[in-house]
Amino acid sequence: MTQPEPIEEVAIGGPGELDAWLRSAERPAVLRGLVAHWPAVKAAQASDREGMAYVGRFEAPRAPPVVATVGPPEIGGRFFYNEDLSGFNFRQEQVPLNIVLNTLLKYVEDEAPPAIYVGSTTIDTWLPGFRADNDLPLAPREALASIWIGNRTRIAAHQDVPDNLACVVAGRRRVTLFPPGQLPNLYIGPLDFTPAGQAISLVDFNAPDLARFPRFAEAMRHARVAELGPGDAVFIPSMWWHHMEALAPFNVLVNYWWRQTPAWMDTPMNALMLAVMTVRDLPPAQRATWQQVFEHYVFDAGEATAAHIPEAARRVLGPLDDTRARELRARLLQRLNR
Repeated sequence: MTQPEPIEEVAIGGPGELDAWLRSAERPAVLRGLVAHWPAVKAAQASDREGMAYVGRFEAPRAPPVVATVGPPEIGGRFFYNEDLSGFNFRQEQVPLNIVLNTLLKYVEDEAPPAIYVGSTTIDTWLPGFRADNDLPLAPREALASIWIGNRTRIAAHQDVPDNLACVVAGRRRVTLFPPGQLPNLYIGPLDFTPAGQAISLVDFNAPDLARFPRFAEAMRHARVAELGPGDAVFIPSMWWHHMEALAPFNVLVNYWWRQTPAWMDTPMNALMLAVMTVRDLPPAQRATWQQVFEHYVFDAGEATAAHIPEAARRVLGPLDDTRARELRARLLQRLNR
């Protein structure tokens, strides 16, 4: 099977240069040493214990428990489904963050520890003050800053709608990326029953079964990979498939998510699920007709789509804003709840 090529590396000179680069970035890139100056990175480089202590000192006194995902040593860190995809190979517990950190420290020398993972935890809620010295100036983007903490874990290839700038604070990560068009070759599992909210590839990247998933070899021809150390970052554009593997006994990632569209636009996944329910199983001729309708009103839409309608009467065929989106959403909910 083809070995993936490295993700392109981009040198960023400072905060102003980062902003300028992100405004035109459309492809993945590794940014070596982008956050190497963070105190959190320096503490983690000193030792796992110091890294854990640094993160733990910011835990809010009355913060809610975090959601810890835990799997037995036998899963090898791969959070996934059970054998028949009727459930999962892990459990989730709500525990204080300091308990998670102490447990990670307990197993830091263990060759076969249980897999422990705290994903997508909002920094400002659980670790107020952390960003005072460990942050990136991403304004005017309304970026959500999250922290991810765990030991040696593997997160299956999946997509996210927002753009993503992921920064390694502690440990090492191997990131494998695929362009959005590799969807048919990644053998994606159920859309509505997923380990963490996003549909995932069913291929085990550490032991791909090409007899069962033969097109995965084609996906790997388009793959890009990088190994990141403390202080390094990777930019993952919207909808690029990414497989994330944490390689050290203690790993911390801080990521920033933002969308290039107004919040009122909602997620296209909702439209996909509605289309599965209402369009996919139509008779072939009707489905082809609706494909033309979607192309006309959605994918090929432009000024000419509604030019024959007086501007004041175009309604949803005209420019959308928050008010019109709310009206449209209310109409949809009314229809769906009949």
